[in-house]
This record gives sequence, C-alpha cells and structure tokens, in this order.
Amino acid sequence: MCWVRSDNKRPCLEFSQLSLKDSFQDLFVPRIEIILMLYTRNNLNCAEPLFEHNNSLNVNFNTEKKTVWLIHGYRPMGSTPSWLRNFLRVLLNKEDVNVIVVDWNRGATTFIYNRAVKNTRIVAENLSGRIRNLLKHGASLDKFHFIGVSLGAHISGFVGKIFHGQLGRITGLDPAGPKFSGKPSYSRLHYTDAKFVDVIHSDANGIEFIKCDHQRAVYLFMAALESNCNFVSFPCQSYQDYKSSLCVDCDSYKEKSCPRLGYQVELWKDVLEDRMKGWPTWTTVFLDTSGTNPFCTYYFVLSIIVLDKTMNDGIISLKLLNHLGVAEEPKLYEKNRPFYKFQEVKILVQFFRDIVNISSIVLTYFQSSNLQCSTCKYKIHSLMLKSLTYPERPPICRYNFVLTERKEVFLEPDTCVTKNI
Repeated sequence: MCWVRSDNKRPCLEFSQLSLKDSFQDLFVPRIEIILMLYTRNNLNCAEPLFEHNNSLNVNFNTEKKTVWLIHGYRPMGSTPSWLRNFLRVLLNKEDVNVIVVDWNRGATTFIYNRAVKNTRIVAENLSGRIRNLLKHGASLDKFHFIGVSLGAHISGFVGKIFHGQLGRITGLDPAGPKFSGKPSYSRLHYTDAKFVDVIHSDANGIEFIKCDHQRAVYLFMAALESNCNFVSFPCQSYQDYKSSLCVDCDSYKEKSCPRLGYQVELWKDVLEDRMKGWPTWTTVFLDTSGTNPFCTYYFVLSIIVLDKTMNDGIISLKLLNHLGVAEEPKLYEKNRPFYKFQEVKILVQFFRDIVNISSIVLTYFQSSNLQCSTCKYKIHSLMLKSLTYPERPPICRYNFVLTERKEVFLEPDTCVTKNI
C-alpha cells in the first residue's frame, strides 16, 4: 500500500504498485492483501481508507447514497488497471455516489492463474466482513452496486451469495472464463447473486447476457456512461437470430424501447421482470458496436409490405441521404429475405453515424435467383423506417411506389399514417 500527500495534508491511498518481480516472488511466498480505497466527489483525486484506525467510518462516506464497488481481475504484470482512473472520473461525473475500489492486487499478481482463482473466495469473505461493518454504520445492501472485471466479476458473485442475493446490483464486465465456465451456479457469478445482475461479455463460451463484437467490456461500459450514445440491445434467443433480423420488435418494451447497454440498463428492470413472468429469470440481449471509442452505432428497423408475390427471392439495398445530399450506407442484417404479398418484413439496419435530417430514402432491389428481369416492376404497398436508438423520433414512411430491378429509386419520406401500415 502506498501513500502520497494530498493538498489537505492527509495522505492519499494509492493502488498497490507491483511488477513481474512480485509475480515471481508469489511462486515461493504467496501473499494476499485487500485494501479498500474510498472515492467521492469530495475526494475525487485522493483516495482515503474506508475505515479509520479506530474502525470508525470515513466522514466522506454517505450511507444515504448509492455505493459502487469496483473490483479488478487477474493482474499477472502487477500494474494498475489502465482503465481505473478514467472509470472513477466518469462514475463520479455521472452520479454523486460513494465509490470503493477493492485493491487485491497482492493476490491477483501471480504467474499461477489457479492461485488467483482460489484467492477470489478469500477476497469475497474479507469483503463480507467489511460490508457487515458498513451495515452497522447504517449502509444498505440494496444501495450497493458491484462492478467486477474478469475475476472481479466472480468475486462480486461470491459476495452476493454470502448475502443471499440481497445486493442491489452486480455488473460483470468480461467475467473470467477459465475455471468458471460450465461450473455450477455456486462456483461462479450467477443471476441470483443480486436483485439485478447484468453482464457484458464478448466470449460466446462464457456467461452471455450481452454479446458484443469486441473484447472491450470495460471501455464499452465507460462509453455508455460518458457519451450520448444509446447502446440499444436486442433480446434474442441466439446471435444467429439477431443477425437474421428476428428480434427487432422493441414495441413490447412499451415507451422505453429495447434495453440499453451499461449503467442505465437498470431502468429496464421492471419491464424485464414483467416480460419474464413464467419464464427463466434472465434475458440474453445482443448488439454490435463500432470499432473505435466511443463505439457508437445507430439502429433502425426497415419495415416493408409488398404487393407482388414474385419478390420472394431478392435482396434490398438501402441508402439514406441527409439534408446536404450526403449518402450514408448502413449494414443490413439478413437483407436477403423473402417478401410475401401483404406480409410485413422487418430488417434490422445499422448506421455508424447518426442521421437526423433524412431528405431521401434510396432503395434498390436485386433478384437473387436466375430469373432476373430488368423490365419487371415490383409494387410496394408501404415502407417505414423507424429509429430504435432514438425511439422518440417519429418514423418516416413512403406508400405505393414501384421498384425496378437493379435501379435506384429515390423516395422523399412522408409522414406515417397509422391506417396505412
């Protein structure tokens, strides 16, 4: 444990500074140490001990506020997590909370992964004692939000088990897979470990509540905290169904639309519980992100009703023109869909830039079979394009138009009329 001097003359706690040397020493002399570092808006840049030497509670800890516990994972190199400082900043900028960083670096810094795994139980037991002390000072389990990274996610789960699932919330960010995947619920993070459990996991072999394309769970969570992006996600049975546009019906979530990734997902707790009555008490949702911070993407659903039964073996291409005439081409999920007469077909659409003022919808139809017909005309009863990322925006529509194979059709959007859909 390191101390540095702060402006108010009180020493500041610093995260344990370890190295490969410590991992090597751990081979022969295993050690474990758990330090609780308290941050609040009153001491954002100077961590203080949660409890004083006389076991009294730090004066900056407010029992009336939510408490966020940050728990890191396996640290074979011994370094401070690169995300820690920024995570603290965005958390306390978002909400006036108590933040407790659980520094178990001496216990996670080892070449022997299995040793670190065994240490997770020790850390959880240690934390349970500290938590009981907090409860004596008037804190509430319901106001505790544990955010665990890698092995830290399972530590959070073990703490939750000790308190019989009465923690307010656990968020697991890329929970460690080795030694945990496929294990019974008492040996890993489980959805019963808190009143609300959400997990962002990029490994399809792990605990998969949310599927994303990148190994960036921590940074996605932070981006959801500090950016204006709505990381909308789609409840679905499988990633394949999601890619096939089979899970785009966000209307069942009423005015809230589909759940969103990250800190704000708790807003969907009541809706999720209503949807799952009589079903398993977890929901798997999926989303794709862009490849760079802040990872924003923008989802729409394209709904089409055709009047021509011959459109059952074709591909739709879509572009949008903004008010400056600049074209934006999206990713279409399962664009090769059969179109049957008078049956609504919904296609998930993803853009990498937000398009607010749409001046034109550009459609092209390609017959995918050998029965190509350059002179054939395909009658469309209606088209509707609705934002799922910003459901409060009104949808745009177009009615009764004709597509010709392999020819772009520029459609000026109309106001949607309910009776025509």
